[in-house]
Amino acid sequence: MQCFRLDDVTLGYDGHPAVHHLNGDVGSGSLTAVIGPNGSGKSTLLKGLVGALKPLGGHIERVGFQTHDIAYLPQASDIDRSFPATVEDLVRLGLWRRRGLFAGLTRADGEELATALDAVGLSGFRDRPIDSLSGGQLQRALFARVLLQDARVILLDEPFAAIDSRTIADLIDLVRRWHKEARTVIAVLHDIELVRRHFPHTILLNRKAVAWGRTEDALRPENLLTARRVNEAWDMNAEWCEPVTP
Repeated sequence: MQCFRLDDVTLGYDGHPAVHHLNGDVGSGSLTAVIGPNGSGKSTLLKGLVGALKPLGGHIERVGFQTHDIAYLPQASDIDRSFPATVEDLVRLGLWRRRGLFAGLTRADGEELATALDAVGLSGFRDRPIDSLSGGQLQRALFARVLLQDARVILLDEPFAAIDSRTIADLIDLVRRWHKEARTVIAVLHDIELVRRHFPHTILLNRKAVAWGRTEDALRPENLLTARRVNEAWDMNAEWCEPVTP
């Protein structure tokens, strides 16, 4: 069964395509990596899947779930760490769909939040300001927020960027747990060996889908070489691209 179906999807900004003519399915309960050179459209694809970016062309179908069933973890660089907030403030945002933005925590909510912090190794960090966290600690807090969302579909944008190997190992364990729970997980990644070890399916991008399928097939040397050949994936002056006729 599919989770997402993409039919000739082109995504971009201000009318300029960043990634184009994508056709493919993401299976329900699958664990999928999205990889490619910098600027190849990986984050753009996730924004399209979550509904934050409307396709310039084509259609993204969500099969059997709604947008509110998606948990989205953005790049850590998108988080304003100067905002006066604590770890609890950040993590409890995972409850907003159930409780609203301004509702107080119930006792059960507080216990659930504490469990999530413990699961990511942040017990005792509840009252810490987010601007005092290391990069790895912030990423753990963002994973705790995803845990609270309890979503069927989880989208992770560069979840392991600029963090230490121990944190990566701990967070990979969470990703594997979600996969065992039959949740659909799609993650933008750069580490090819990590993808080979842990992600059964891969979408290899460079403005288009160079390969889409089982990881051992998608990451063949010839596909990786093709993906590296395009130096600039998105150009403000890029013309509209036409589909390639088989």
